[in-house]
Amino acid sequence: MKLFLTAGEASGDALGAALMAGLKALCLDVRFEGVGGPLMAAEGLESLFPMEDLAVMGLLEVLPKYRFLKARIAETAAAVTAAEPDALITIDSPDFSLRVARLVREAHPGQRTIHYVAPTVWAWRPGRAAKMAPLIDHVLALFPFEPPYMEAAGMTCDFVGHPVVSMPRATEAEARAFRDAHSIDEGQPLLLCLPGSRKGEVTRLMPRFEQALERLQAGHPGLRVAIPTVRGVAGLVGDAAARWRTPPLVLTDAADKRAAFAAADLALAASGTVSLELAANRVPMVIAHDFNRLTWWMMKRAALIDTVTLVNIVAETRAIPEFLGPACRPGPIAGALGTLLRDETARETQQAAMEVTMDRLGRGTEPPGLRAARSVLARLSQPG
Repeated sequence: MKLFLTAGEASGDALGAALMAGLKALCLDVRFEGVGGPLMAAEGLESLFPMEDLAVMGLLEVLPKYRFLKARIAETAAAVTAAEPDALITIDSPDFSLRVARLVREAHPGQRTIHYVAPTVWAWRPGRAAKMAPLIDHVLALFPFEPPYMEAAGMTCDFVGHPVVSMPRATEAEARAFRDAHSIDEGQPLLLCLPGSRKGEVTRLMPRFEQALERLQAGHPGLRVAIPTVRGVAGLVGDAAARWRTPPLVLTDAADKRAAFAAADLALAASGTVSLELAANRVPMVIAHDFNRLTWWMMKRAALIDTVTLVNIVAETRAIPEFLGPACRPGPIAGALGTLLRDETARETQQAAMEVTMDRLGRGTEPPGLRAARSVLARLSQPG
């Protein structure tokens, strides 16, 4: 069996790697081609080009790279057509993935296609499912409420669980060792600063986060800050962090990052799946994100719900405070973080929502990568 997989960012790379591992466990004769990052490479994928080429977010952020991205889309579609795989499996990154699928379908109408991560039609732009249906046969959904939306548009869909429920977590001993290694006393608060995994996010958010944390540290001088980051933006984060008045720890090693999540007392994070990783570690958080004005205006007009934080959505609560768009300002962000440091009830309310979220996302069941692999193989075993 030959499969062509595409991933465009760090979260997609993790999904793809887990899916590849699951497929290898269930199918001895499986080969992979495509686009991915270091985790997919570790499972045997030789990427067509660096995955970081695709890590762009927002309308105005995409425009300067439009011709380059269009060329990458065409290059990928041509590689799929040449490979003649049993299935094209596109992973998240819909602006890239669905354009590739469209070109592939135009060249080879019978190509089987599977998309991993259902579009968030329950949050905004509900028409995306109908537009996706002519290009995609089957969808692997991360959230239990998503299959009906996909099926109504004409695709088959399986809820396979969210990968956060099976991510490795550090032990209490590893968390203590992390604190000891960085001279962080037991009663000294440790804050995780998470400004995103895309260059545009980091550039936009790091100055705001720096200002917010300076204000917070003025009232809590013992506060320590760590910034776990990913390969594609590690240099950018490190350069920016070195200019902070109180330079934070910048973490790139996977074991260090896991230990920091287990050791942390609270977090300031960009919106995205990192909120679920924090929830898995029971870390109270504040979410903040900013966009250029046009992107923000378009998002506000299209939004169907009043929150972007996945813990709030899955647990059906609004326990996690958000500061989005024009509200992404250092003063209010620092105030919300200060509340979490002082108010045990606020922390416990968040942690209760986190427990509900993890249960609903499949905690305690078969690993999502294996469930996704079973879904892929079941779909490919069906005619047409």
